[in-house]
Formats: sequence, C-alpha cells, structure tokens
Amino acid sequence: MNPLHYPNPLVNFRADPWIYRHTDGKYYYTATVPSYDRIELVIADTISGVAEAMPQTVWRKHKTGIMSNLIWAPEIHFIQGKWYIYFAAAHTEAPHPIHNTFQHRMYVLEADSPYDKWIELGSIDTGMDSFCLDATVFIWKDRLYYLWAQKDITIWGNSNVYIAEMRNPWTLMSQPVLLTKPEYDWECSVIPVCEAPSVLIHNRKIFLTYSANATGPEYCIGLLRADGDSDLLNPESWIKSPTPVFQSCVENRKYGPGHNSFTVAEDGKTPILVYHVRDTDDITGDPLRNPGRHTCVQPFYFDEKDSPIFGKPLPVNKNDPK
Repeated sequence: MNPLHYPNPLVNFRADPWIYRHTDGKYYYTATVPSYDRIELVIADTISGVAEAMPQTVWRKHKTGIMSNLIWAPEIHFIQGKWYIYFAAAHTEAPHPIHNTFQHRMYVLEADSPYDKWIELGSIDTGMDSFCLDATVFIWKDRLYYLWAQKDITIWGNSNVYIAEMRNPWTLMSQPVLLTKPEYDWECSVIPVCEAPSVLIHNRKIFLTYSANATGPEYCIGLLRADGDSDLLNPESWIKSPTPVFQSCVENRKYGPGHNSFTVAEDGKTPILVYHVRDTDDITGDPLRNPGRHTCVQPFYFDEKDSPIFGKPLPVNKNDPK
C-alpha cells in the first residue's frame, strides 16, 4: 500500500485516538479533546473521511463531583448488541496529595445506537481505589476481557497494565492481573509509566501494545504477546519485548508516538496502526498540557514469524489521492 494514502496527520490536536470499523463498514472515531470537557464521536465511510466529518458531542462532563474534570481517552465498542464508550475522568485537576498522580477513575456509557442518547452506567470497580485510566476491551473465545492502566501504591511508578475477565461490559468477574510494569529505561527515563493498552489478534496470537514513559519525545510503544490457546489471565503466558516497537523518528520530525489503537483499511485486509504523535520536540511547559498531539494512521505488516512490524512514524503529508 502507498504509505501516502492517508493524510498525516489525519486529525490535528486529538490525542489518545480510537478508530473502530463496524460491520456496517463505517469508521467510528473518538479521541481526547484538548479542553478535556466532553466526548466527541465521528462516523465516516472511510478513514480519510474521519478528517472531514463533523464531530458530534455525545456526552459532556459533570459540573461538579465525579466525571467533572479531565475527560480522557474515550473508546467506542460494540458488545453483545449494544454500544459502549469507556473513558476516564477525575473529580479534580489537583494531583493526589500522597501519590502525586492524577485522580482519574474509569467509567462507561451505553447506548442502543451511536445516534441515541448515551446512558451513564457508572464506574468500573477494579478492587483498587487509585489512579486508573485507558480502559479497553476485547473478546477471545467468547470471553470478554478488560485491560487498563492503574497505580499500585506498592509498586514504583505511576501506572501498570492489568487484565481481568468481565461478567458484563460494566462489571469485572475476576481479580486484576498485573501484566507489565515500568522496568526498562525506555519506560522510566522521565516518568515510570505503562499505560494505554490495545489488543491486536493475528493467527491465534494475542498482541498487546502499551505506551511507556512521559508524554514528550520519550513516549513510545511497547509490546506483549501471548498464544491464543494460553491462559490470558496468567501473566506467565505473556512475553514482553525488551525494546520499544514504535518510537520517535527524528528524520521524519515525529516525536513521542503512543496511545495507539488498531483498525483495518477500506480493503478489509490491511492492518492500520492508529496513534497520536507530535510534530515537534520543542514543548513549552508540561508536555501533558500541550495540545500538539495529533492523530495519525499508517499501514503495517506481519513478518514471517507473525510479529507486527510497525516501522517508523511517517512524515507530514497532506496528499490524499482518494
């Protein structure tokens, strides 16, 4: 596939992107808005069309209390005949007085159709009352799994990645299982972080990408893998790559790629990596407060061992030959 097929960036000033292709062939896109105050949804016939479609606000933050601040990382999923949006929100912008993390918890919305009113189902209880965010879900062998990032006060670092099985799309039925924590220098050099898990399934292999480190140029993507016939709730089933699989590319002027998701191209076959990235490493102040993270997409492939090869973040390109 021509790597210039899609405009790059696809959408400016949208971090934590999620693009889901439904059985109707349409693409459903949502991401964190820079004002952190609402959830937007875009529905388009093509991936390039995501850049042109008008976003619709499907939910706004509360005025006070829970879900009133820092609305981050929404994802839209279709599960068991209904639609769900998972997201994180905080009751305050202030950091935790002891842990010095943000104070997010994870929430879920439900609707019969993306065009209907979205109903709040409340928070996802993981059994740990601490900073948590970046939830995603996937189904394998008819079992629904929940993946997310959370602070464990007994483990060094801001967040680790966990998995649990779900009883239904808003309730866990198993205890959290730790899959990875910050340990390598590329995960820890600025802020020790493992977050933003996303699942890719290929030839009965389960791949789990996650984002590591702080949100400047050091931000990058790591990878876990498991055999589809293994016990996915057993951490020993997962093998962790000792190096990042997608990171900053100075020659292409792309910095801090991360918080990715996966979709498929219009041909229904070509896998597409969805991620946010910066076009500069010149960041004033706290990188997390800088809105210059843009949604990008690019095709990738699998090698002879069925491992995903993501390559490098592609350079800026506004050509779209559709």
